[in-house]
Amino acid sequence: MSERDGREWRERQRQAVRAHADADARRRAAEQAEAAELVAWFVAEATRRGLPTTRLVARGYDGRGRYRTRLTGWYVDRAGTRAVDVAGRFHLLTVPGGLRARLFGVNPEPSPAPLIVGAGGRDGESIPLRTLLSRLLNDGTDGPGPTTTAAAPRG
Repeated sequence: MSERDGREWRERQRQAVRAHADADARRRAAEQAEAAELVAWFVAEATRRGLPTTRLVARGYDGRGRYRTRLTGWYVDRAGTRAVDVAGRFHLLTVPGGLRARLFGVNPEPSPAPLIVGAGGRDGESIPLRTLLSRLLNDGTDGPGPTTTAAAPRG
């Protein structure tokens, strides 16, 4: 292989890697937009149904400490590590702990909601975000109120 052929091959490889990265970025952006739409639908529907909110609490990375937040919303999972606030933002409620966090509380930053919650986790358990949010709405409507259900947006 000549030096010129080697340069051309390397340039083709770079272009292929760039194209693959661009396609992956577009896919992630589309998934994040779809998940954000689901979260917005959930907040609107939960508010319409009068689903009670709660003051959200974060947990330390080690799982031992519990820390106050200024967030109000709904826990999405039973473990209380994922939540949606009343402003329609998705939060992972695991934070670095410590004395300062215990005294002053924490302010977890919102993160993009995943379309599949738990995907890539070590335990192998994953569930579509649409299913989790619909289940939360249905479980939270045991009391009096309208029985009609608005369908989750389809992506």
